[in-house]
Amino acid sequence: MGMGQDGQQDGRGGTGQRRLTRAETKARTRTLLLDAAARVFARKGFTGASVEEIAESAGFSTGALYSNFSSKEALFLELLSARASDRVSEAAQTLATHTAGTGEAVAGLSRLLIDVADKDIDFAPLQAEFWLYAVRNPEVLDTMAAQLRGPRESLEQLIAGALVRRGAPAGVSAEAVATVVTALFTGLVRQRRIDPASVSEELFGQALTWLFAGINAGGGQRGGALPDDAG
Repeated sequence: MGMGQDGQQDGRGGTGQRRLTRAETKARTRTLLLDAAARVFARKGFTGASVEEIAESAGFSTGALYSNFSSKEALFLELLSARASDRVSEAAQTLATHTAGTGEAVAGLSRLLIDVADKDIDFAPLQAEFWLYAVRNPEVLDTMAAQLRGPRESLEQLIAGALVRRGAPAGVSAEAVATVVTALFTGLVRQRRIDPASVSEELFGQALTWLFAGINAGGGQRGGALPDDAG
């Protein structure tokens, strides 16, 4: 008697393994589809990848894909959200291991950026390609913003804690600082891919140190003169 895709006997005979529940089977299917999508996107790019190839690579029909994801865009956005969540979790772990503001914490955050730029070499170009696609398709852009809201809120919480620990002025918005940190991270990853020598292994951590020092020196002001510009 044959074995099903979950490694369990697909007849009435037992194999000694517990059958997966419907929810567990659905979760497993989604994971396999996401893994296959990551491989196909990395090989062919977002535009070049097709839902048929992704489904086939995962061992499912296109119907199974569409029963789990509404579109190719939805697949990619879930991958993007998961990557963003992973990076925030890694940053949180670094700050939990090392006191925020210390050399060890700064070095750990810098290593996170270098790992993304140097090791996750397929995803940064994919992210840039999808950004261009989303800009040209406003409905996708709105969905992208919504999908990334969870990781963004986690980053805001992380930054809010850092602001409190550093005694930042009360008027400083964790949401605004999260926007700057996200743009800084994304920009430095892309710049290191273009010109590795221009983005040293310490630069991201240094830039964060400069950012938070400026926040404290600026007194939480909105606009106006730079901290050292007394006029």
